Amino acid sequence: MTRKPLTAKGAEKLRLELRRLKTEDRPRVIQAIAEARAHGDLSENAEYHAAREQQGFIEGRIKQLEHDLSHSEILDVAHAPPTGKVVFGATVHLEDLDDGSEVVFQIVGEPEADVRLGLISITSPIARALVGKSEGDEVDVAVPGGTRAFEIVAVRYV
Repeated sequence: MTRKPLTAKGAEKLRLELRRLKTEDRPRVIQAIAEARAHGDLSENAEYHAAREQQGFIEGRIKQLEHDLSHSEILDVAHAPPTGKVVFGATVHLEDLDDGSEVVFQIVGEPEADVRLGLISITSPIARALVGKSEGDEVDVAVPGGTRAFEIVAVRYV
């Protein structure tokens, strides 16, 4: 079985979410179900059905987090020698050669990816195009709107 990469920071964030779900959210929804049951007829009890739905979501998320954490290899690039090459965990500063705008991404594992926060999955097209390249390299990336050209301005390992 292949282990998926995960940054140390991402693994800690997933562990915190798992702990919160198990120690706060799960007991709260169990209490809500118990209170709804106390009201009697469950077939027409909206609070009961809502709490059961919430419980299903929480249990599903717990299983997903446990799976992701147990099938991951935690990689910490903060201790890697700064080679200037783009690797998993690196933060990459890019300049869009078409309009001159700058973007910053950190290449992370799938479970921790969040584009709004600048965290892109190692399996994304842009990450695949960047890995192995160095500062100063120009990279063409296939995006939904066509192909975009970027220059790697800086690579940081944090």
